[in-house]
Amino acid sequence: MRLVKINSINLIIIMAEKKLNFLADFPAISTQEWMDKITTDLKGADFTKKLVWRTSEGFNVMPFYRAENLEGIQTTDSAPGKFPYVRGVKQNNVWAVCQNVDASSAKDANSKAREILNKGVDSLVIKLNKEELSAEYIKTLLDGIDASSVELNFTICIRKSAELFKLLIDYFKSKKYDLSKLKGSVNCDPINRMLLKGKQLSFDKVSEIIKASVEASAELPLYRAVGVNAISLNNSGAYCAQELGYALSWGAQYMTMLTEAGVDSTEAGRNIKFKFGIGENYFMEIAKFRAARMLWAKITEAYKPSCDCALKMNIHAETSRFNMTIYDANVNMLRSQTEAMSAALGGVDSMTVTPYDVTFKTPDDFSERIARNQQLLLKEESHFDKVVDPAAGSYYLENLTAMIAEQAWKLFIEIDNAGGFFAAVENSTVQKAIKDTLAKRQKDVASRKEVYLGTNQFPNFNEKAATKIEATACACKCGCQVESVIEALPKVRAAEEFEELRLATEKAAKCPKAFMLTIGNLAMRLARAQFSCNFFACAGYEVIDNIGFDTVEEGVAEAQKAGADIIVLCSSDDEYAEFAPAAFKAIAGKQLFVVAGAPACMEDLQKAGIEHFINVKVNVLETLKSFNAKLLK
Repeated sequence: MRLVKINSINLIIIMAEKKLNFLADFPAISTQEWMDKITTDLKGADFTKKLVWRTSEGFNVMPFYRAENLEGIQTTDSAPGKFPYVRGVKQNNVWAVCQNVDASSAKDANSKAREILNKGVDSLVIKLNKEELSAEYIKTLLDGIDASSVELNFTICIRKSAELFKLLIDYFKSKKYDLSKLKGSVNCDPINRMLLKGKQLSFDKVSEIIKASVEASAELPLYRAVGVNAISLNNSGAYCAQELGYALSWGAQYMTMLTEAGVDSTEAGRNIKFKFGIGENYFMEIAKFRAARMLWAKITEAYKPSCDCALKMNIHAETSRFNMTIYDANVNMLRSQTEAMSAALGGVDSMTVTPYDVTFKTPDDFSERIARNQQLLLKEESHFDKVVDPAAGSYYLENLTAMIAEQAWKLFIEIDNAGGFFAAVENSTVQKAIKDTLAKRQKDVASRKEVYLGTNQFPNFNEKAATKIEATACACKCGCQVESVIEALPKVRAAEEFEELRLATEKAAKCPKAFMLTIGNLAMRLARAQFSCNFFACAGYEVIDNIGFDTVEEGVAEAQKAGADIIVLCSSDDEYAEFAPAAFKAIAGKQLFVVAGAPACMEDLQKAGIEHFINVKVNVLETLKSFNAKLLK
């Protein structure tokens, strides 16, 4: 090695006769040695309880993975664009940037579509008005839009799908397009209608509708005529593996219906398009999309199609509405950004980012622009479209892909053995399972096990939301007001119960005040005051924090002077035995008294008449509901 000076800059030039191998300088460490070190550092704590993550999907995730954990995982041998397509159905990572367009008015929709096509969108999802469907309607809607350079996707009443294809083909022919090169879809999904509306359709009727849609699309070979809208499950609270397992069963049901109705298996597979939601579990979502392609390829392979095109799952991903909030709504942009990253890294074919304000109003130009730019930023600035399946070879993600695939496959087999997806929807097996999952998630949200920033944790103390909520009528043109015959999926967001709680506070004649009586140990009183302020702000209460008081009597006097409705004692566990009874006596029932924490002396304090304690183990939602019941008038 020699050091030379060039233009006053010292450069180190390494001259070696053989290739350097830095790893050779370090001894190999076995997994057992890692485990021994971790066990020592845990100082007797249970490794499984402390560091192993038990996922909601039903499997354990280790805190670290090594090369040996890839043994037996076949996904590491696959390549992009090659069966079983775990690494993607194409050899690039280009996805279409989608935006939804409401075509209640064909002229207005055309104007909007033409505008956004100049702003980075290359795929439209157009919701049609079935009452207006005609050749003139389609002509007005698509006027000036080059169908050969944009993906056109349509949603309409399921009974109008075949008619729509005929009108589209006639229009495209009149414009001299090469029909073999046009890309798009018609979202014909009768089972989704059953799930969302509780509408009973017979097995034969569903088969008839999707077969008619497929046959009507024959002259548009790159269009997909049948949809599997698994996003409906996602938006109702389904876990990743649950959404994937049901989606596979759903798609297989359509494959069976079509092939039994005489449709060639290649045509059947080629015509199915999947629409998944994207949840907040970043790595799990990446694994979900990888596992989805692999499992679907193996399912459709069993139908013996003559072309590999039938094995390639087409995935449209849309950021979830389940985890979006009304309060601190700008956080929705952060949520959907990481979700979009998951989908992009997972190799989806197209994507829609839901505007951040959709929970409380019709999205405006600004929110739609931000939603578009969230995807464009991933492409233009972060270059996510330049790398195919960056998860490949990752010890963690390859294992996660295998584990979520295993869980989804178990659910798929379970549904298949019970008669298929249609039967599971008809007898409400699917709906009940999703409701059970929703109940579990709502319980986790209520206790902050599942956190939604700005809603059940770290709320914006001064935010008011009631005035920004716009009541909007259902824009669906497909007969929403139907009488439910079978059970429908729940329509709820995770944060709704907390939002209802806080909105009730906003509408009350007087906003409750929670006063922090901080005393004693400095570190503990500050920590517990912060916890308590966030706790009561989740209900929209006015919180009054303090640096500290010399005596509880001084603190109580200041609280009563401030017009407090709740006085929260914030101190250390050791000091509560002295401070809590004194404060309780000084308050004399004039305000609600709360102790922040779960001290060892809690039982004694309860015997003394102190009723309210808040800590990390309480159900935040139910506790705040009980305070609302006492304080709101």
